[in-house]
Amino acid sequence: MLKKNEEYIVEIIDNGFQGEGISKIDGMAIFIPNGIKGEKVKIKILKVTSKIAYGKILEILEKSEYRNEADCETYSRCGGCMLRHVNYEKTLEIKKTSVETTLKKALGREIKISEVLKMNEPYNYRNKLQYPVGLDNNGNPVMGVFAERTHSIILTKECKIQDILSQKIANDIFDFIVKNNIKVYDEKSLTGSIRHIVIRIGKKTNEVMITLVTNTEKFEKEQELVNYITSKYQEIKTIVKNINNKNTNVILGSENKVLFGDGYIYDYLGDFKFKISPMSFYQVNPIQTEKLYSKAVEYAGLTGNETVFDLYCGIGTIGIFASKNVKKLYGIENVPEAIEDAWQNAKANNLENAEFFVGDVEKTLPEFIKERNITPDVVFVDPPRKGCDKTALDTLIQIKPKRIVYVSCNPATLARDLKILEEQYEIKDVSICDMFSFTHHVESVVKLDLREVVDE
Repeated sequence: MLKKNEEYIVEIIDNGFQGEGISKIDGMAIFIPNGIKGEKVKIKILKVTSKIAYGKILEILEKSEYRNEADCETYSRCGGCMLRHVNYEKTLEIKKTSVETTLKKALGREIKISEVLKMNEPYNYRNKLQYPVGLDNNGNPVMGVFAERTHSIILTKECKIQDILSQKIANDIFDFIVKNNIKVYDEKSLTGSIRHIVIRIGKKTNEVMITLVTNTEKFEKEQELVNYITSKYQEIKTIVKNINNKNTNVILGSENKVLFGDGYIYDYLGDFKFKISPMSFYQVNPIQTEKLYSKAVEYAGLTGNETVFDLYCGIGTIGIFASKNVKKLYGIENVPEAIEDAWQNAKANNLENAEFFVGDVEKTLPEFIKERNITPDVVFVDPPRKGCDKTALDTLIQIKPKRIVYVSCNPATLARDLKILEEQYEIKDVSICDMFSFTHHVESVVKLDLREVVDE
């Protein structure tokens, strides 16, 4: 029987879906962060349950050829780039295997990934920086990222996956805050003002939007900070103050006040222009987003005569990306601000064949179909991590569009939903896209065709 704090020498026999190494002792699986398949390591057992155990590496006795030397001071503590110790090509293999294994478990057969959409330069790709601001253990202001599973902030001057300009601006804002004694948020007393610095950048336009999340209606030297940072960086198009005075883990509150500019920026995906506001969902890696959406449109097989539904459409990105080859496009999303942006994006791209509606997909989709008597030819679904609502899936099975293209950020809920859709649909092809390089996250895109009914 394994016991906590015992030490063992083990071989890493596999990697799990979060990139962790997996070993076995007397038939019990041991999950070991930072281990790579094929390595021999000395470990210490940290936790034992009835079925599995967790350990940490004390010493690497036989190193994998795929191991990278650490190039980041914080990755092992922040839990973001959990695969930073692995050669990039190998991380793609780990993700591919993870998705294939997850699908096999759910569907009872092998589903092969036909293509892996990789990054050419898997560094500094994020267009959205979100740094919490708070106090360290000595009561001094600190900005950076949260240590994994804690609210302790790790001082972060450089992050290998964040945009370089965004990091420079964030560091300068924080330096101004410290030098001018602007009060930062204290989670223990719920006092102070600045809670988060959020910076979004249009990778193609180089336009920058700063969102300062505050606990108070106003903070010290507010206008001086705006004047200072806008005079230093001409790329800054707008600064927004977002007020969030709730004791919550949610970063953004519901109230925005524009301090500079128009309150939004623009970026391009392919040939299409998109408006991005503080509340907008917009993929954080637009380089890979273009690849992902291009694959989704390829899977859709559009000829220009189809009626297309874009479910969980956000600001309309997938639908608009496909719109040149669509007769009519309808998007549904439950965030009103996102739908407002979707209409604006359709207008900015001179689209007359697109309409967008606010509502929960599971409720709005059947109502929409009944009221308008419209049956889609092709449906794009790009749900949040929890996957599609069962009612929405049942509605799709009932109305039988000839093709569904499912974009997913969570292999587990994708597999669950595909098992339901298989009642009427055949999985024709699956690709994955490395949207979040060196993290365990992966985007999948699946082509599903309506099964042909064979008359007996």
